[in-house]
Amino acid sequence: MKIATFNINGIKARVGALGDWLDEAKPDVALLQEIKSVDENFPREMFEDRGYNVETHGQKGFNGVAILSKLPLEDITRGLPGDDSDEQARWIEATVVGDRAVRVCGLYLPNGNPAPGPKYDYKLAWMARLEARAKALLAEEMPALMAGDYNIIPQPEDAKQPEAWADDALFRPESRAAWRRIVNLGFTEAFRARNQQPEQFSFWDYQAGAWNKNDGIRIDHFLMTPQCADLLLDCQIDADIRGREKPSDHVPVWVDLAA
Repeated sequence: MKIATFNINGIKARVGALGDWLDEAKPDVALLQEIKSVDENFPREMFEDRGYNVETHGQKGFNGVAILSKLPLEDITRGLPGDDSDEQARWIEATVVGDRAVRVCGLYLPNGNPAPGPKYDYKLAWMARLEARAKALLAEEMPALMAGDYNIIPQPEDAKQPEAWADDALFRPESRAAWRRIVNLGFTEAFRARNQQPEQFSFWDYQAGAWNKNDGIRIDHFLMTPQCADLLLDCQIDADIRGREKPSDHVPVWVDLAA
């Protein structure tokens, strides 16, 4: 089972590029972030024509997450538990029914800038809710993963210029400590389980020629429960997608599971 995560930075702007990538990469499941669309305006037909089941949790103009799956989806839920007043569309989860059932959670974690400030407080509070959901997933003792744009640079080697991010919400000590608390519950970070090399990035800013200079950061991640990590065959970043016409500033990251 090939599962990908891709922050597409706007479905309207990226619909052609996304379709091309799906045709080439052929993921069984794609978790999308920043669709920037309400549910009723999402172009579901073009994905259904490719054999995907489509579930969205949209929001006008920004945020928004979606699941595309060639396999049946069950028990779809929208919104990260823990704060009924949170109206931002940043979380969707479902059980993918293949040879083995896998619970997939697609997330778009808050950026948090400027930090400190209210947006950073929201980021840390969101991560505390994520930690609670992570504990519940572990307790279920089934193959499960949480994947998406975490807006977290875990370690200095995950940035070309880590010093430039020292005061940024993506790299502040509180952000990375919250990340480690989740990982240390018993999750496997899929990419680093397969690849220890530096300068492996999933995001390059549109400004200052970042892509041409490989001035990137790695902020799109898969965290897997032990039962899911046991199924992990591979994890890769499709970095070349960033060099194509009208790209997102993120690129797809994918795992291959023996499921």
